[in-house]
Amino acid sequence: MPQGLDQDLVLVAEDDASNRALLSRLLERAGYRSISVADGRDAIKAAVDEAPNLVLLDVGLPGLNGLDVCRRLRADPRTVALPIILVTGQTASRDVVAGLDAGADDFVRKPYDEAELMARIRSVMRLARVTAEMVGAHGVIAALANAVEAKDASTELHCQRLAGLAHQLGMSAGLEPASLKGLVFGALLHDIGKIGVSDAILNKPGPLSREEWAEMRLHPLIGERICEPLATASQFSSIVRHHHERWDGAGYPDGLRGERIPMGARIVGLVDAFDAIIHERPYRPARSVEEGVEELKREAGSQFDPDLVRLFLPMVEQEHQEIRTPAVRALEALRAAV
Repeated sequence: MPQGLDQDLVLVAEDDASNRALLSRLLERAGYRSISVADGRDAIKAAVDEAPNLVLLDVGLPGLNGLDVCRRLRADPRTVALPIILVTGQTASRDVVAGLDAGADDFVRKPYDEAELMARIRSVMRLARVTAEMVGAHGVIAALANAVEAKDASTELHCQRLAGLAHQLGMSAGLEPASLKGLVFGALLHDIGKIGVSDAILNKPGPLSREEWAEMRLHPLIGERICEPLATASQFSSIVRHHHERWDGAGYPDGLRGERIPMGARIVGLVDAFDAIIHERPYRPARSVEEGVEELKREAGSQFDPDLVRLFLPMVEQEHQEIRTPAVRALEALRAAV
């Protein structure tokens, strides 16, 4: 019996009794549990009541055909993500297209090839699990990012702006898709450690004392600990920890220098500083984009990676009006990075 498959339940919706029996035997031989129904309305009811992991759905069901069943399952929030494989004796490409348009995940033709059928079942289930994990991870990360902004009202939309800017700069720097995804997550969560910093420090209108500054400098380490339980933390935890390092080694928490600073942290550190310059903070008013550009030029090679500054400045100069707009494309960055 394949490891991990004994708990998976497959709903077989097939009007032919011999085909139902055949599919049930094939599924049980492969280590799945199965339940069977003979018409479309019973298929919809079983999909809701029994919560199967996958549906094998015959197109030619009586009463309500398989395409209509598929459409109804996709329209119901309870079954919208339920994996569905349509089964049919039809071979024309238009039938395959109709099935996929109805919302099916895959298509299998009769007569069944057992090896192909089981491979398709495993593939569709595997994709469904990965998708569910990604959706869950995105939800947790979005909630944590919102918690940062709820904690520090002066940085409203700061994390979302950084996600968009970091994604643009990461693409310009030639990062691979997997690294871009981690970069977007890291930008969204770079300041999550501020949850552990006193509100009086975060909102202080004047300079911080030595003791207050020491507490503020702990937020990258706090953030790293907060992110550790996330399954995807390895993709972005170094960004959370190191986004306040400096190219000249005078940053914190570890005093990393130059290319020892992870690329993602260098990118987020640069766009974080620029966004902070051109937006108001409790301790100072916003400065102009032009002033922000001059600051980046002065600090290239000391605070910032000079190569990244050279890539970033044309983006700023060409799109500064968009950068100053609150509705930065963080959601599009997430989608593009995944």
